[in-house]
This record gives sequence, structure tokens and C-alpha cells, in this order.
Amino acid sequence: MSELLLLCRSKRQTQSLGRWLGKLFIAGDWLGLTGELGAGKTCLVQGIAQGLEVGEGVQVSSPTFVIHQMIPGRLLMHHLDLYRVESLDQLAELGYEEFLDSGGVCVVEWCEIVPESIPGRGVIASIELLDEKTRQIRMRALDERGRALIGQIRRRCAAYVRERWK
Repeated sequence: MSELLLLCRSKRQTQSLGRWLGKLFIAGDWLGLTGELGAGKTCLVQGIAQGLEVGEGVQVSSPTFVIHQMIPGRLLMHHLDLYRVESLDQLAELGYEEFLDSGGVCVVEWCEIVPESIPGRGVIASIELLDEKTRQIRMRALDERGRALIGQIRRRCAAYVRERWK
């Protein structure tokens, strides 16, 4: 399965989905997040941090102005926000290639702003806010590892699965 559509009916469910992703992540995984402002990208990342066993005292927020945060946990999470990034060159100056190969996990909000930043591996999750509480999350695999992640999420989060595509 290369795509999966999920429906999260609350912030708690969105964070729970993120927590499962974080538990399933292995070194080298990459997750791109798309969606309008306020759609729930950072909410999902907060759940991922819980799944990666980030310490409770560590604040996970959107790195809009700093662009990159390193968040230590079971695996080091490189959390990037490309909202204010203008080019791949700007990302290269930050060391993006090194983040990809660091043995940690990369979670990239607004990855569609710099399409060349998408490494051709992992998963892209597009988040759409349907109403004040409900989010529709469309996950699309970019490679075999991404398909495996989506399959594991489908099994673990069956209550959230809205529809499946091949």
C-alpha cells in the first residue's frame, strides 16, 4: 500500500497518530508534512516526539523562525520548518544533507515549498483541517520503507483509517 487516508477527530488523536509514527521510526526515516497554517503539522510532530521518547521537559514547537531544531530522544529528530526558506541552497547552508544522513529522523514541515528537499524516500503526510477539531491526513509513501511505515500505521491505527488506496 502506497497511500492511506486517516481521519483524526481531535488534537489527541492527531498526537496519538504521531506517537505511533515516532515509535515506528528507525534511523534514516524522513517525513514531509504539508497543510495550511493551523492544520495540525506541529501537533503531529509533538506526538512523534513522544513516540521517540523525547524527555517531558523538552518543548516541541514549530521552528518557523529558526528553521531547524535538533530534538534528542530514542533517535535524534531533525525538525525543520521550510515556511520561510527560499531555496535548496539555503537548506544546504544549514547542513540539510548531513541531517538526512545523520542516523536520526527528519521531519520537515512545509516540504512542498522547496520540492528539491524531498529526498525520494519516506512518507509525505498532507493534513487538511475539515472543521475545528477534525483533520484528514493523507499519507503517501515515496519508497519501500515508506510503504512499510504506512502498512504498520494502517494496522495500528485502524480506528482512524477512512479509506485505502493501492
